[in-house]
Amino acid sequence: MSSRSRGAGALVALVALFTAGYLAPYLLPTVVGRLSAGLGLTPAQAGLVGSVLLLGSSSAGFALAARGERVGPRRAARAGLLAMIVGYGSAAATGTVPLVVAGVVLGGLGSGTATAVAAAGIAGRPDPHRASSLGLLSVSATAGALYLTLPHLGSGHAPPLLAIACAAVLVWPVTGRLPGGTRADAGRKSSAGSVASVTGPLPYRRAGAVLAGGILCWSLAQNALWGVSGRIGTTQAGLSEVTVGAVFAAALGAGLAGVTAAGALGSRLGRAVPIGAGTVLIAGCVLLSSSAGDLVSFATGEILWNAFYPVVLSYLLGLAASLDPRGRWAVLVGSASSLGVACGPVTGSLLSEGAGYPGMGAVLCALLLLVAAPMTAVARHVSGRPLVPGSIRRRGGAPAAVLAGNASATPSLVPQVGAPEQPVAPIRVPVAAGRRRLTKSTFGLARPSDRG
Repeated sequence: MSSRSRGAGALVALVALFTAGYLAPYLLPTVVGRLSAGLGLTPAQAGLVGSVLLLGSSSAGFALAARGERVGPRRAARAGLLAMIVGYGSAAATGTVPLVVAGVVLGGLGSGTATAVAAAGIAGRPDPHRASSLGLLSVSATAGALYLTLPHLGSGHAPPLLAIACAAVLVWPVTGRLPGGTRADAGRKSSAGSVASVTGPLPYRRAGAVLAGGILCWSLAQNALWGVSGRIGTTQAGLSEVTVGAVFAAALGAGLAGVTAAGALGSRLGRAVPIGAGTVLIAGCVLLSSSAGDLVSFATGEILWNAFYPVVLSYLLGLAASLDPRGRWAVLVGSASSLGVACGPVTGSLLSEGAGYPGMGAVLCALLLLVAAPMTAVARHVSGRPLVPGSIRRRGGAPAAVLAGNASATPSLVPQVGAPEQPVAPIRVPVAAGRRRLTKSTFGLARPSDRG
């Protein structure tokens, strides 16, 4: 099998893992609504269960960020998928609240593990932003299809949880395309001329910490509204569950168009403009959706919001991946996002109960506007700069990575900002026996030849 075929197979596996891991947050409104209606929980209690599910997801991501290199990607991915199958499947099979909570926590741990493996793998791709866009495209399409299907599969809390477990089952076969060994093993087994594992401290610590804190608040605001959007549609706008599901499917369809446009646009506008301007537009959509009183305003707010949300998220994930080619910042930032997602449902439930849905929207809008500035500053600070130690900048152009010593540079280590750079590698010049050793003074400047 050619290296191109192996690379395409690994990309398919990463996108599939990304889809399975992100499916639980995308189905959060129907999961929380079904828990409330099927188990007799109050909205705040159902939101708390949803938060516990996503808290398990973020915990798995933080744990794997510290120990991920000791476990092979294939082994970690299969462990995560197995936890999803057992956890969500057992939660769907019982109506006892403590057992449901235990099941969704186990499933959340599996979702976080799958997402962390996918994020680390995407960070090592030549174009992490495009790979992230493919993942968001896949999960938006899958969630949109489920929102159209789930209302016809009966009531109760079981259908959405079973759908997530089935997604994990379907993704399992493609994990065979992932590397089986650890990165350390890959570095020891590399032959002459191949790439050894890259070591070194975590780069861009300040920028990465600011980005992680910003995306935590950004995701909290998004999912505080997303967790109660179903109740806004049914109680405040007076819509049926089937109509709300159709609106969500249309909104996720708009998200497909947005992600497709983001993938086609790439880095032509950089990352600062899509992140900053997109977050401001999302804040306006949050206000519109939270104050909706009929089908038109509710559908407009949800569709526009879901069109912009995955676009900005794809640039944020691409920015995190560009901070470290080993994927550590991608996993940490993704886990911070999952932590914000975890706090979202209970935050939205508490805010809506205390201030009403319009008051909740105003608070979330203000939070989004506050975090837009530091995240945009990080994007401006990092864009166009070298992303690996020992790199230099060409005068007047994009950065070119040159690793000192005998380590060879690889395309995955070259920052993907603007036009892709070609790797610069040292060339060994053999010295014939009996001749003097070449020194720096032996060579002169290259000049045009006088031979005509």
